[in-house]
Amino acid sequence: VQLQASGGGSVQPGGSLRLSCTASGSIYRITDMGWYRQVPGKERELVAQITISGKTNYADSVKGRFTISRDNSQNTLWLQMSSLKPEDTAVYYCNGGDRYRPRTYWGQGTLVTVSS
Repeated sequence: VQLQASGGGSVQPGGSLRLSCTASGSIYRITDMGWYRQVPGKERELVAQITISGKTNYADSVKGRFTISRDNSQNTLWLQMSSLKPEDTAVYYCNGGDRYRPRTYWGQGTLVTVSS
């Protein structure tokens, strides 16, 4: 399984961005998916998760501003980010679980910078 994240960039506070994550390879193995983010010197933290059936979970810091979604037929995961704040600046990673064994697949990360 390979995950390819894209859509990062620079935006002013209050702006919006949409991240995408496309899966390829043995995609039938993928179960729950999620977005994480990391800033230098800090641990990677959960942003949002979505099960294969569409149930979602969000970090408190992004509730009401970010929306995670997926289209299993297109093998794609999205993160719609609105009302962005400087503290949302980070490298964002997508991940996916393996339904057959305890393994997590990670995308390469995409940088989001929120600054005026």
